[in-house]
Amino acid sequence: MKIIEKINTYDDFLSLTKEETSALCDEIRDTITDTVSHNGGHLSSNLGAVELTVALHRVFSPEVDRIVFDVGHQSYTHKILTGRYKYFDTLRKTGGLSGFTNPYESNADAFVSGHASNSVSVALGMAKARTLLGKDYDVVAVIGDGSLTGGLAYEGLTNASQSKEPLVIIINDNNMSIGKNVGGMAYTLQQLRINMDYLSFKSWLKENIFKTGTLYRIIHNSKEKIKGALLPNNIFTDLGFEYLGPIDGHDVNTMTNVFRHAKEMRKPVIVHVITKKGKGCAYAEENPDIYHGVGPFDKETGKVPDQKSNYSDMFGEYICEIANENRKTVAITAAMSSGTGLDTFKRRFPERFFDVGITEGHAVTFSAGLAKQGMIPVFAVYSSFLQRSFDMLIHDVSLLDLHVVLCVERAGIVGQDGMTHHGVFDVAFLSMIPNMTILAPASYAEFREMLRYAVYDVYGPVAVRIPKDSEGRYKECHVCEEQVLCSGDDITLVGYGSEINDLLSAADILKSKGVQAEVIKLGILKPNRFSETLSSLKRTGILLAAEEVCSSSCMGAIITEAAVKADVQIRDTILLNLGNGIVPHGDSNELRRKYRLDAVSIADEALKHIKNKNE
Repeated sequence: MKIIEKINTYDDFLSLTKEETSALCDEIRDTITDTVSHNGGHLSSNLGAVELTVALHRVFSPEVDRIVFDVGHQSYTHKILTGRYKYFDTLRKTGGLSGFTNPYESNADAFVSGHASNSVSVALGMAKARTLLGKDYDVVAVIGDGSLTGGLAYEGLTNASQSKEPLVIIINDNNMSIGKNVGGMAYTLQQLRINMDYLSFKSWLKENIFKTGTLYRIIHNSKEKIKGALLPNNIFTDLGFEYLGPIDGHDVNTMTNVFRHAKEMRKPVIVHVITKKGKGCAYAEENPDIYHGVGPFDKETGKVPDQKSNYSDMFGEYICEIANENRKTVAITAAMSSGTGLDTFKRRFPERFFDVGITEGHAVTFSAGLAKQGMIPVFAVYSSFLQRSFDMLIHDVSLLDLHVVLCVERAGIVGQDGMTHHGVFDVAFLSMIPNMTILAPASYAEFREMLRYAVYDVYGPVAVRIPKDSEGRYKECHVCEEQVLCSGDDITLVGYGSEINDLLSAADILKSKGVQAEVIKLGILKPNRFSETLSSLKRTGILLAAEEVCSSSCMGAIITEAAVKADVQIRDTILLNLGNGIVPHGDSNELRRKYRLDAVSIADEALKHIKNKNE
């Protein structure tokens, strides 16, 4: 029987011997690799954090203490150790375990986490609440070196260091985020790292010479005082933290002792832990970026099946075309060069490629500065990450009507990454930004032309939103406000982006039942006069708008308002969307069926209302 199967309570876990703990780490790695190979997920980051998480749970009780994981994609070991091992094969599946920490799933998950750099701020808030309420629990933030490229992390660190609140901040330093880290903090951490041979020697010394944790701490504290007297401070001690490390992030016993020491200090403490991304899996260690977030693959060989081209791939190709023509074009990414298709641009135009780290707000303002001085910045960013730049879009871009081009990727439902990653709010918040133009291509050819239109023909800020999906049945190209794709007098079906494919299929279903639906594709969401749509509604009287966005400020609502202003009478309005926008994880097609955004559901909704119209 596996050791992992014998752990039914927290006491069972704490009672494991050193040998059993080592074997447990191996079993956890195998479980993670096996599950991710079937379901997809974040592999290399989780394999690197196994021993760290085991040591963390030996010192802090996850049900009582608050352990805040930054991003949360490295929390698989935490899930396994907190009663979810039996369900771990449901990871990222519809109705199964989330790929990130989620308090709706377990009280052991202290906070929801899908975006980077917030853990210190959250943990400090929890620590301050503990003090004000007179509670007794410990608070820990686990933040990766990649998340330390984000400005929010430093807002939290600055406040935390001055708070005097007992708080342990563990820096999981693997020298990477998704790709290689960039910026000054990456260099600073590099200077703090010490040779792994020395770390191994120190662990051996502790285990073989200093048999007790007390003696080890005495020697360690003496060494730290000598080091502090001879060497200059680092950024963390300058901020006011007690700094411990660096330590070997794959030595459970060393980390256990250091974490206990940090806990006992009752002050803000930084523990700097060195880990290896992909640890224990050869192909993940050799290619940690490939296996950071990966789809299903062959567990034995690591081979990932060939993937269909997607809109991000097309963006990489199209932006290179434009950059080759126009030397003023530059590309910006917030630590997502591979995820946004910019790797080719990075190789071909290195002097015009800027990876600014996990700093979406800075990326927008940096783009504003470039645009103000005559460059054409194209910032490629996931829709849900662009949310972090809302103020900068208004204050730094919109007020001066600067020509900043946003390639808004992963717009709409994204599947297994779930509620923190679905791109469902961008239409709402971009629509309210003055001077903003919003384009929504529905095919690769249309995307190419709309991107060119955004760069060459639009004045002011412009967003081109593209889905995670590959191209569907619609392959035409119409760069205009509206296009009637098929005519009908019974109902008006309106949509944009990849939803056009379901609307066309729904029209086919309706036609087979004797219903003539008019399908109108919105290409430019803002500005749009909705002339074709309003003309259609005068004839049909029924509007069905299908959108993979939240209901607030959706295009269906905007069209309804436009109809009122134009005195167009709509007898019935059907707005199919994602409600408040908090959408769970799961298979994208299953989620579309759940929210009635698939072709069959759209046709069913249309038939219901047409029947009511005729009765």
